[in-house]
Amino acid sequence: MTVGVALNATDADNQIDASVRLAGEAAAAGFRSVWFGQTFGADSPQLAAIVGREVPALQVGTSAIPVFGRHPLVVAGQALTAQAATHGRYHLGLALGTKLLTEQGFGIPHERPVLRLREFLTAVRQLTESGSADFHGRLLTATTPVPARVPGADAGVPLLVAAMGPQALRAGGELADGILPYLAGPRALAEHIVPAVTAAAEAAGRPAPRVVAIVPGVVTDDVAAVREKAAEQLAFYEQFPSYARVIELSGARRAVDVAVIGDERTVAAEVGRYRDAGATEVVFTSTEIAGAADRRRTWELLGSLAETDADRPAPPAG
Repeated sequence: MTVGVALNATDADNQIDASVRLAGEAAAAGFRSVWFGQTFGADSPQLAAIVGREVPALQVGTSAIPVFGRHPLVVAGQALTAQAATHGRYHLGLALGTKLLTEQGFGIPHERPVLRLREFLTAVRQLTESGSADFHGRLLTATTPVPARVPGADAGVPLLVAAMGPQALRAGGELADGILPYLAGPRALAEHIVPAVTAAAEAAGRPAPRVVAIVPGVVTDDVAAVREKAAEQLAFYEQFPSYARVIELSGARRAVDVAVIGDERTVAAEVGRYRDAGATEVVFTSTEIAGAADRRRTWELLGSLAETDADRPAPPAG
């Protein structure tokens, strides 16, 4: 199992410069991968390409680009460019998105999200593997009257899905290389998520899927204060049925109950629980929530838990 970290430099004077600096710290701490979220700010594939180019020791990934408001041709082009820039170290995560952000932000209806995800994955797979597509779905069309190949990205791009519900897990197992569950504790992973995505992959004749668990957490001595702050930040997700469901399946009542907050022994034990639940990779997020000192302390611990074989190749696409 590998250990990675999500980078958040949105409070910096220059997000790009700060992300490169933080990535260098992450590599020095022993992390194998760094990941970037996608909302309405920085373009995460472009940010990953820059960071991966500047810090060649790291795998870089996007977790995750919503499929609404975007087109497979555009996203595949971004992903292939990032893959070429990093010489094969970019990982593309896609997501269903939420009704709130889709309809308020893009002004388009958040309808038939799983069908859109399936069609998006199918078209992006064609484009990233061959540089061309001839896909005509019910919601999406993606064809290439001119080539879409990006020289240097010939190895393809690993595709992951931010999936937690049954239909999205089925799509992830059948059409992607793995999943990116967020706020899914070890119980939800072991009893619901890992069995579902593994069964879907097996039924489709695909390899065992990657399970990249995205976990909010920090090493700190001020557990009560940090927990209170985390509760405020994570409460946003409790309004969405998909997150509310997976939080409940984790045996938790609120999103903060899934966060990993405590001393080194506590956090290390929780990483072990995720591994035992079937996570192939654990990516910690929100590590900056308690300030720079606790972030560095968290990174020191997680880096020591990360796999040290830097020569091990990235999981193959397809």
